[in-house]
Amino acid sequence: MTAQDSQYGPQPLPASRRLAAAWLGLGVCALGVAGIFAILLVLARAPGTSALFPTQDFFRTALVVHVDQSVLIWFLAFAGMLWSLHARPGVMPMRWLSLALAAGGAALLAASPFLGAGDPSLNNYVPVLRHPVFHAALLLFGIGIVLQVLSYGLRHHPARLWPDPLHIGIYTAGLATLASVGSLIWSGLSLADLPGRGQSEAYFELLFWGGGHILQFAYTQVMLVAWIWTARQAGIRIPLADRWLSLVLVLGVLPLLAAPLIHLAYPIASAEFRNGFTALMQYGNSLAAVPIGLLILFGLSTGRAFRDPAMTAPYRALLASLLLFAVGGLLGVMIGDVNTVITAHYHGSIVGVTLALMGLSYLLLPRLGWAPATGRMARIQPVIYATGQLLHIGGLAVSGMMGIERKTAGSEQGLDGLTHFFMGIMGLGGLLAVIGGILFVLVIARSFLGRERP
Repeated sequence: MTAQDSQYGPQPLPASRRLAAAWLGLGVCALGVAGIFAILLVLARAPGTSALFPTQDFFRTALVVHVDQSVLIWFLAFAGMLWSLHARPGVMPMRWLSLALAAGGAALLAASPFLGAGDPSLNNYVPVLRHPVFHAALLLFGIGIVLQVLSYGLRHHPARLWPDPLHIGIYTAGLATLASVGSLIWSGLSLADLPGRGQSEAYFELLFWGGGHILQFAYTQVMLVAWIWTARQAGIRIPLADRWLSLVLVLGVLPLLAAPLIHLAYPIASAEFRNGFTALMQYGNSLAAVPIGLLILFGLSTGRAFRDPAMTAPYRALLASLLLFAVGGLLGVMIGDVNTVITAHYHGSIVGVTLALMGLSYLLLPRLGWAPATGRMARIQPVIYATGQLLHIGGLAVSGMMGIERKTAGSEQGLDGLTHFFMGIMGLGGLLAVIGGILFVLVIARSFLGRERP
């Protein structure tokens, strides 16, 4: 039996399959846009080319668009695809409306720098351009995602999903997404009387602080769904019954019950509020990821996965995701000052999620009606992307330990001696990672056109 024969996971209806494919297309387009801006970011920080970008405004504007497209839009569009695949019949107009709103918001966000949006705010989680066009783009995208979560959740009762870990994982990801939106609204109301509301970077930092931390739980749940799905399709035996695996996934979002308590207990501008959400993510967001990751590694060590061509790319992406997510977690323990170690940690964890979603994308292409990703480009893409990112975060981590500050570029970095060398490694790794990201977009595009070749 091959991996393609086993067909683990839901078998969607044709209408849901078309909608799921459209959500995946939106996510891939977001990655393509992010890749363009990533090239400019790497050039703005790498020795030799950074002189071409003498001002910080260009770097910061490009960074805002890159982060929002490569994290917020890509991850939530992929979640939208999973909610569509797992959806029961009904409310199709609402589902297509949610996609239209999300796609319109993503397109407007990408175009906003060319429509006059500037004045970047590099706040954490959802950086913004302080301009009405950019704000409208975020609002449109957010409404689309909320409608998609509701269109999925309203048709399901949690008891009917038990004990399917894929359903439980994506359902809890939806709950975490709604909790993030609730925290965002709560924070906005709490900041209504803040001087400089809607303009200062401090305002946006506080606005997205609680919701941004909660949203990481949603991303992690989606990643765990991708790990489980890919592992089982690859023939990796996870040594835990579905009911216990589902319970671990529920455990992954239980810490979010503390979020409203943090909102109630502390003023939004207080250090206790910030530290509360930091601790929530630091200690709570690993409760499901660590045991499930270890279980998959144990399964890898005790059994042989399917090795047919259709599973090569997803299998490699799974391994790379486990590695990058672990490295990102270890770097998180090493964070001290506000330097590029933070950036390295963030990229390691986020890229771990991205690789998991890339691998599951390859796996699901035939189920969505497209050509399988069996070509050489698909097989080497996870390797190139992961290698580039390891070099990228390695250069950032060492440079941060040597004093290079976070969110700086060009002459403001103050590079000399060894920092010049390690930031050069960062630049080389970043370019490799960009190439890997472009290869992923090309593989998916070729599959959509039905031209994937061996």
